[in-house]
Amino acid sequence: MTKHGSVLVLGAGGFIGGHLVNKLKQEGFWVRGVDLKHHEHQGLLVDDFIIGDLRDPETVEAVMDKPFDEVYQLAADMGGAGYIFTGDHDADVMHNSAIINLNVLNYGKKAGIKKIFYSSSACIYPAYNQSDPDNPKCSEDSAYPAAPDSEYGWEKLFSERLYFSFQRNYGMNVKVARFHNIFGPYGSWKNGKEKAPAAICRKVAMAEDGGTIEIWGDGKQTRSFLYIDECLDAIRRLMDSETFSGPVNIGSEEMVTINQLAGITMEIAHKKLALNHIPGPTGVRGRNSDNKLIKEELGWAQSRPLRYGLEKTYWWIKEQVEKQ
Repeated sequence: MTKHGSVLVLGAGGFIGGHLVNKLKQEGFWVRGVDLKHHEHQGLLVDDFIIGDLRDPETVEAVMDKPFDEVYQLAADMGGAGYIFTGDHDADVMHNSAIINLNVLNYGKKAGIKKIFYSSSACIYPAYNQSDPDNPKCSEDSAYPAAPDSEYGWEKLFSERLYFSFQRNYGMNVKVARFHNIFGPYGSWKNGKEKAPAAICRKVAMAEDGGTIEIWGDGKQTRSFLYIDECLDAIRRLMDSETFSGPVNIGSEEMVTINQLAGITMEIAHKKLALNHIPGPTGVRGRNSDNKLIKEELGWAQSRPLRYGLEKTYWWIKEQVEKQ
């Protein structure tokens, strides 16, 4: 179905934002993207792309120069475990992301934005519910009493509350989703901000058959990973909902250990590799998306297994490695 209307994507130069921009353009929207930088890995089908710092109020006011039909706020200071859990970037993560959201809501209200999506994270869930790798609890209502495992999670939780306060006080149509490890091609894979699937794909691609790759921790920590195309379908379904605002999990219920993730990647690559477990930031012991609410409210469920997306991601990263 072709749609007509104007859309603003903040964070369009990032992994999810880049994929989202192209999907929205294909759906028939007029699309403006904004980011600090152009997308490193894929061309964007935008009508307008503005290089700008969303921490600057004047930039936000300038890009929100009309009452866009839909705004997608994906811009944040973030990365994988190597960026989020060392503690070295806590001040930047909290300050940069919070100020972006404060600016976006303030000027979005003034511009008369009709509908705004905010990308929260599974990192908001309490660490005390994620200590058992086999039985993590990540239902939406388990977010409180709050005890995220990182400052990144605390900022996301604060910003969720910020968005819903603007919905209550100013009547803004707000949609909030908590992403669970979204992955796929055209994302960070070697700059220190990459997440586990990309990091493991890179290590496997660079290793000789019969060699060894390094895994942080014992590799028994569990996660679920959702392929980007599935994530975009869920986002669009949430945005099209007349009655449901969230917050809602967008993730996979196919939970694997990091060792298993490495094993599947090796199968895809047709390589046999040993795992060398080394000290490193690992985050919580167990995390898995609970999709009960999104099934009930939006009729959405993951449609493909982890391996499907991992194959696409691995071969793209292998191609990047060979270009070096």
